[in-house]
Amino acid sequence: MTDQRAETAEAPKSAAARLFDIRLLIGGLFTVYGLMLTVAGFFTSDSARRKSEGININLWLGIGMLLVGLLFLLWRQLSPLRVEPNPTDDRTDLGDGPRDGLRDGPRDGLRDGLHDGGGDRR
Repeated sequence: MTDQRAETAEAPKSAAARLFDIRLLIGGLFTVYGLMLTVAGFFTSDSARRKSEGININLWLGIGMLLVGLLFLLWRQLSPLRVEPNPTDDRTDLGDGPRDGLRDGPRDGLRDGLHDGGGDRR
C-alpha cells in the first residue's frame, strides 16, 4: 500500500515537469510559426519575390523554422526529463539540524544578529 502511495505522489511531479519542459514550448512555437510562414510562402506575390531578389524568403524560412521546431519536439520525445526525488523531502527529523538552516561555526554571527562586518560594538 505504501508503494502505491509513493507512485501516485510521484506522478504529479513528473507530469508537472513534463508540462513545463522548455523544449515543448520552443518546439511548439517554432513549428506553428514555421507552418504559418510556409503556407504564406506558397502565396507570395511576384512583387515580393522581386524585392528579395527572386528568393521566396517566407517559404525557405518557414521550412527552416518548421524543421527546427520538429527537431526540438523530437528531442523531447527521445530524451524526456527525469525527475529525481529530492532527499530532503523525506526528512522527518527537522529539529536535529542547526537553527534556521544556518550553519554553526565561528563566522555564524548572522544567526544572532550580531554580525556587522567589523569589530565588537559596545
